[in-house]
Amino acid sequence: MSIALDNTDRTLLIALQEDARQTNAELARRVELSATGLHKRLRRLESAGIITGYVAQVDREAVGYDMLCFVQVTLQRHEPDAVDNFRREVQTMAEVLECHHLTGEFDYLLKVVVRNRKHLEQFILHTLTPVRGMDKIRTSLVLSEIKATAAIPLTEPSIQE
Repeated sequence: MSIALDNTDRTLLIALQEDARQTNAELARRVELSATGLHKRLRRLESAGIITGYVAQVDREAVGYDMLCFVQVTLQRHEPDAVDNFRREVQTMAEVLECHHLTGEFDYLLKVVVRNRKHLEQFILHTLTPVRGMDKIRTSLVLSEIKATAAIPLTEPSIQE
């Protein structure tokens, strides 16, 4: 279900992306709604699939995941059964934070976290490589994260003509 977002919806979503732990009273004040109005609006955004969940952002290094990698994958065949199999397998891999189907030289881009070089080797050799239909795997290690956010820009961009 698709709904049009008004300025109040956008302000509410921006506020939640900045800090989803705010109390409903704080959120209601910030977006200038009553508690009941805020509750209804949140439920509407959740029902429409615009708000898909609430999560804590965890510092991966603080919990022992020292390496962030991007893994490019090419499949041998692009028939539906091969694609479905790969997608099912990736869903079971705890190290994979994100998986994106691409155009271009590679079929998929995986964002992967591992604890160390040995864990990466284990993941590549014993988790990813054995997936039926695998052709090429290319791994890049992240040296430093310049920007990492999950926040969707919700303000209207100013477009110069």
